[in-house]
Amino acid sequence: MLRPQKKQQYALRAVFELAKQEGKGPTKISEIAEAQAIPLRFLEVILSQLKGSGLIDSKRGFYGGYYLIKPPHKITVGDILRFLQGPEDPTHCTACISKTNCPFNNSCAFASMWKEVKDAIFKIYDQTTMQDLLDIEYS
Repeated sequence: MLRPQKKQQYALRAVFELAKQEGKGPTKISEIAEAQAIPLRFLEVILSQLKGSGLIDSKRGFYGGYYLIKPPHKITVGDILRFLQGPEDPTHCTACISKTNCPFNNSCAFASMWKEVKDAIFKIYDQTTMQDLLDIEYS
């Protein structure tokens, strides 16, 4: 996972937009989609999923929309990516292109290297908060 999948990138941008709007009340999904260039249909699914993360919630009605539950300095990129990934499958080999039926029976020379790469990337993701990203944008 050198670069997050498109869905994860959209989720990060959506939460980032909510962080930008923090304190202004709920943000309409159409405003998030427009501000972050995310297709509305994808965003609906992503935000619905993210509601289960404990990071965002929504309010119904004319003045409704989405909002952060936690402040931006308490939400890391790693939190969002891990939630969307779901629990890791212990039988899945991160070194293999084939997600099932590893031809090396999960015993290849690359496995430990790919794990180190993943751990190093997530170290950065876990150290980067939405507030850090806001600070970069407004500096």
